[in-house]
Amino acid sequence: MPYNFDHLLDRRSSDSLKWNLYDAEVLPLWVADMDFVSPEPVLRALHARIDHGVFGYGKTPAALREVIVERLARLYGWRVTPEDLVFLPGVVPGFNLAARALTTPGDGLLIQTPVYPPFLEVPTHTGLTLNSMELTRRADGYYEIDFDVFAACAARSRLFLLCNPHNPVGRAFHEDELRRMAELCLRHGVTLCSDEIHCDLLFSGTRHIPIAALDPEIAAQTITLMAPSKTYNIAGLECSFAVIQNPDLRRRFEAARQGMVPGCNLLGYVAALAAYRDGQEWLDEVLRYLEANRDFLRQFVAAELPGITMSPLEATYLAWLDCRALELPGKPCDFFRERARVGLNDGATFGPGGEGFVRLNFGCPRATLTEALMRMKAALAAREI
Repeated sequence: MPYNFDHLLDRRSSDSLKWNLYDAEVLPLWVADMDFVSPEPVLRALHARIDHGVFGYGKTPAALREVIVERLARLYGWRVTPEDLVFLPGVVPGFNLAARALTTPGDGLLIQTPVYPPFLEVPTHTGLTLNSMELTRRADGYYEIDFDVFAACAARSRLFLLCNPHNPVGRAFHEDELRRMAELCLRHGVTLCSDEIHCDLLFSGTRHIPIAALDPEIAAQTITLMAPSKTYNIAGLECSFAVIQNPDLRRRFEAARQGMVPGCNLLGYVAALAAYRDGQEWLDEVLRYLEANRDFLRQFVAAELPGITMSPLEATYLAWLDCRALELPGKPCDFFRERARVGLNDGATFGPGGEGFVRLNFGCPRATLTEALMRMKAALAAREI
């Protein structure tokens, strides 16, 4: 069926965090959920389950395990078993669990900044020592890995939290990059935990490669975290999963969650199964719309927002905007919220390398994106008068 992604849906009257954090005059382009109605098969499956009327304790549907196993084989040539899957209410609990299960306080944790802020909070929760390295930003805004720095950090670490596709810089790491990171981790006895929640949100010419799919030896040292939540705009239903092919890692991971982290709720399972089984048509259409939004945003920034540059974007619906040349007296996110009435993420919260940047979510109708950009343009023009 055709989907209308231009439809302006009222989310302020709902319980939306995104639309109710700021006052009603601010257009929110920050937290990573989309302003699009979820796929019709998902809505239909949820209605059917609700109509049943009983919501007692449930279990993971065997069909969901089978659909995920088939999907990983079809998309990536990655052969896993249903038993390799561990279901969780979210990816963030997943990588915190991995840290608790596989390390002891004082061990080193390797991350690559700027990065999704909950990565930076893991040492606080687990007592680990943070070994962070900045991704290298080229003159054209494209991010690369300094492997000499990576190797030095790996030598001091027990766990590497990888973000791929990377939030916020929009990279989908290439096979040679993934292999080199994995080889360095194996050399130094570092376990990998890979957050791949944005793996389905890819633009033309880009492919996602699960790092664990590269080689059985790598898979044996890797916990991979995935979810349908960002892909199908069902994050509030809280259904994610870990792929853990090493039985010992899986046992330790499961032991760490006992009494702490439950499984998914019934409706989360229902939505996940419907999305993965019947949501491809919606996903194909939304990706075309997001790619057009990305291209429109890139052109607008280049032509209409002097002093701002946008990093090349291979994946995600999150644009990483460099505002340092504006030389604003405070944070760019504060300027645009106060002067343009547009809500953006503060780049500084993404760690070293994020200062002077903002993250912009363009997973919204084109009219919303256009209005926000016009407001930003006007605010910059008024500043120069």
